[in-house]
Amino acid sequence: MTSPNLDTSLAFTIPQRHARGRLVRLGPALNEILSAHGYPPAIERVLAEAIVLAALLGATLKDVEGQLTLQAQTENGVIDLLVADYRGGEMRGYLRHDPERLGELPEDPSLFALFGKGYLAITFDQAVSGERYQGIVPLEGGSLAEAAESYFAQSEQIPSLVRIGIGRSADGQVVGGGLMLQHLPEGEEGRDRIHTRLDHPEWGHVAALGGSVRDEELADSDLPLESLLWRLFNEDEVRVTAGLAPRRGCRCDPDHVARVIARFPEDERAEMAGPDGLIEVNCEFCARAFKIEPVPA
Repeated sequence: MTSPNLDTSLAFTIPQRHARGRLVRLGPALNEILSAHGYPPAIERVLAEAIVLAALLGATLKDVEGQLTLQAQTENGVIDLLVADYRGGEMRGYLRHDPERLGELPEDPSLFALFGKGYLAITFDQAVSGERYQGIVPLEGGSLAEAAESYFAQSEQIPSLVRIGIGRSADGQVVGGGLMLQHLPEGEEGRDRIHTRLDHPEWGHVAALGGSVRDEELADSDLPLESLLWRLFNEDEVRVTAGLAPRRGCRCDPDHVARVIARFPEDERAEMAGPDGLIEVNCEFCARAFKIEPVPA
């Protein structure tokens, strides 16, 4: 997959509507993440949606070294843990699920069927300032995108629209695209600011146009993101800025892990070691195992 319309992102504003947004479309980078795990189709789709969502939200970080983390946990769900994060354009993710219980579900299970009673935590870590913001919302609605909308409404008090489309290219590779829109008008004197935003005609106009986007358009590797923006918002002036090119990036480093292990007491390091005298460390994100020699501290 060498299309210039894949593994790309755009930031845009619609000044007269006091709106801002992000568009992303993932291809090779997404498939590189997914191929490390070999999940069944229904599980693969959920992780693909989470990675697209992480790329959308992570692109809003002003600090390039900042990190956005999505973590979904459930109570007795088929999927009991989902993690995806984004830092400086690099994405990674994995999940844990029960294969036997998944086999009891229909071919295209609902979000509730997969997660049951669950919660989505969205965390923004700003590297430069050291600030950390986290919001937790129930995993309700039909998609992770709807859960993200709830996060912004409850935690950030910003009316937002999030759409994610997952499809496949002609050669069978997964393509994921996402759109996020947010309204940022000034509050009116004498009225509650969040109420003003939610019923503002500017937001209704932008949300109606953005909400008309189809999954097939978001996941169309032949459709440039600029052309998709034109389709949606050609009635208004749209200012576009190219974003970081999303890419797969796992931060597992055998040398770093070895230094961490070296800080443990000698007897604990001995307990960690296998019959060959080496300590095996697994990275869930990239599904690799490292053999570390327990060198003295």
